[in-house]
Amino acid sequence: MHSEWRCPDCGPVPPLRVAERVGPGMLEVATALINDPPQPAAGSAMPLWCLWPLPPGWVMTGAAWAGDDRTGVRATAVACSGPAPLGGGPADLILVAEEPGVGLGTRFAGIPGPDPGALLADVMTVELPGHAENPAHAKVRAAGHPTPLWSVKSPTDRSAYVGEARGRWLYAITWPSSAGYLLAEDVVLHDLTEWLPPELVYGAPSPYLHGLV
Repeated sequence: MHSEWRCPDCGPVPPLRVAERVGPGMLEVATALINDPPQPAAGSAMPLWCLWPLPPGWVMTGAAWAGDDRTGVRATAVACSGPAPLGGGPADLILVAEEPGVGLGTRFAGIPGPDPGALLADVMTVELPGHAENPAHAKVRAAGHPTPLWSVKSPTDRSAYVGEARGRWLYAITWPSSAGYLLAEDVVLHDLTEWLPPELVYGAPSPYLHGLV
């Protein structure tokens, strides 16, 4: 008998909750759960990263969080959708913040294991002519701080970028893979647990976040 949630492949995992609808009410509930952990001394609250300001034509399309009443929220995900940066149709983005060993980001990225450490190490140790160290493939601003991201190998239908922000893994996964060019722009990430922008625009629920694609 086990009291924790278990995956047949990975063993104990925190339960994942995906909001059926997206809107201000749902975000108020989610941020209240994140900001009121059962063990306040364990550290700062898990970020709920969202594009803000939203790029032209983009909307927020979902939110999810993983954790239980004992451990609190250990991972969060926010989905956004909009026009693909290179044209040719719509694009989707999921931003994940998580503690080491959770595996939510690798699940959406389609890569093995609970953490991207090995893949990230391979990318960061590749020697490039004229560079003392491997430069980041993308840079975003997370809560005002420059945050480098590196592209890791993922299925061909998506692109996956990984970095670190506030002591947690930060993933940016896009569909299709060409939508990763969104991160070449001046992308700013805002932590919704600190403040919910009243101008945030919402769209239909993301099929990627709900596991329908």
